[in-house]
Amino acid sequence: MSGIDDAVVRGIVRVSDRALGPYQSAVVRIGFSLTWLGFLLFEWPHRRELYGPDGPWSWELAERLIANNNAFTVLLWSDSAVWFEIVYALAVLSSAALLVGWRTRTMSVLFMIGVLSLQNRSVFMGDGGDNVIHLMAMYLVFTRCGRVWSLDARRARRSGATGAAGAEGTDMVGIALWSVLGAVLLAATTGGRLSWFGDDGPVLYIGWATVLWGLWLVYGLWWYVTRPAGGEAGWRETARRLMDVLGNLTHNAALLVIMAEVCLIYATAGWYKIQGSRWQDGTAVYYPLHLDYFAPWPALAEVLGSSGLMIMLISYGTVIVQVAFPFTLFNRRVKNVLLAVMMLEHASIAVVLGLPFFSLAMIAADAVFLPTVFLVWVGARASRAAGRLRRGRPREPERAGEPAEPAGADGPARTLVG
Repeated sequence: MSGIDDAVVRGIVRVSDRALGPYQSAVVRIGFSLTWLGFLLFEWPHRRELYGPDGPWSWELAERLIANNNAFTVLLWSDSAVWFEIVYALAVLSSAALLVGWRTRTMSVLFMIGVLSLQNRSVFMGDGGDNVIHLMAMYLVFTRCGRVWSLDARRARRSGATGAAGAEGTDMVGIALWSVLGAVLLAATTGGRLSWFGDDGPVLYIGWATVLWGLWLVYGLWWYVTRPAGGEAGWRETARRLMDVLGNLTHNAALLVIMAEVCLIYATAGWYKIQGSRWQDGTAVYYPLHLDYFAPWPALAEVLGSSGLMIMLISYGTVIVQVAFPFTLFNRRVKNVLLAVMMLEHASIAVVLGLPFFSLAMIAADAVFLPTVFLVWVGARASRAAGRLRRGRPREPERAGEPAEPAGADGPARTLVG
């Protein structure tokens, strides 16, 4: 029993002592913010038709739907065209800020609000990838996804702080941003736009006012316990350690949920395909290749669709990979092979069928399983390439891409994600 007890204690210490998968959470953050930002910019000329006042799904229809499904969207706070433009512009800016890791905690919340507001305003606009972005936008709020490959991490290294969070809480820009958002949240709450309890929140009986005010207060408390202390430094250090442990637990739980979500997507997709007659006889891929709507490169689609053997291999291979992937997670080599195959498959879908944002969303979700060694290698290569482009700027003494781990950390952990 002592061996089991020791293993349990080591497991508890492991998940509470550090935020696991810092590189994986960072690449997921970058992937989804880049995908959503690219979509918003690509559709900028058509934004009013997709989500705004000129769309076929009118403001009145959206209001009636939201009254029934209680979905969250700030676009229904006003039918003004100016309000729509403000929300769309903020969605673009928050996506760009999250991409580069500027004020990651705050931007992850604004990113979530932008995604939910636009997608829930016009629920019929999407290609499947929007559902993945919808879910991941909420999960990212609870991760510490700015520990590496972010401006927050660089600022923390330069200031000598332990992690991006500590640096964010000590500067005036962060305080001003927190204050402005608090004022906006107060105006929305007092104006009756957000409810404290009910069925319109992300969790049953908990309204969006409770969630957003809770996040706002937690961020303020984190700043207070990490700012330069005076005589009461003892209790504040204890509070900081407690909040750090709770933050690690929340991050690790959210990362586990993201991994489970990806497995669920592939498992359900694979098992539903098995039940389809076209997938059973190996001809399913033939039909989308011959639809004009999904043929940006007709010649390429014709080459693939004209080979019966190729159609059969792709159809059966897709089903096999999707069904098998969740069962290979504990075999690192097989998992990495199937992961590369799935990413290649999504890249092919982007080119052959003309679904780039769906494919980017799925590749970003798959990235949670990328090996840590591979991500560190990519980060080092990117850092060297960026260093060659810098002229006259001193190099940072820390290893490029190294996560800001708490004191005593023993390097990148080998976990299920890599």
